[in-house]
Amino acid sequence: MFIRLTDSISVAPQLAPADIALAASQGFTSIVNNRPDSEAPDQPTSATIAAAAEAAGLRYAHIPIDQSGYGQPQIDAMGEELGATTGPLLAFCRSGTRSTSLWALAFAARDGDPESIVATAAAGGYDLSAMLPALRRLAGQD
Repeated sequence: MFIRLTDSISVAPQLAPADIALAASQGFTSIVNNRPDSEAPDQPTSATIAAAAEAAGLRYAHIPIDQSGYGQPQIDAMGEELGATTGPLLAFCRSGTRSTSLWALAFAARDGDPESIVATAAAGGYDLSAMLPALRRLAGQD
């Protein structure tokens, strides 16, 4: 259910409140929700997930990515979460793709190697090759 990209970041499809306790038992210290509320009628709200994270003793952030895409505020917010966590972070959205993409953009902006980022995502089942130009720009390689 949780797809490990690196020792510090994993992604997942939509989490239910019970999944938050499971994440805590597996050593995650932070949860990042990349889904806007009401994207699907059956998804738990951010407040519900936040309450489950608090009950499990986990840091929680809501950085929604909607149809308008990724902007610098979301990239910066994800970078802040990556820097603030004291252990592994679990990010989720509907399928894990937005979370993987946002991690990639934030990591590239923090001097991550774009080619390694794309390879890491591919190993987790996510094809970010089309993002390579954007990752290079963020990493200052253009």
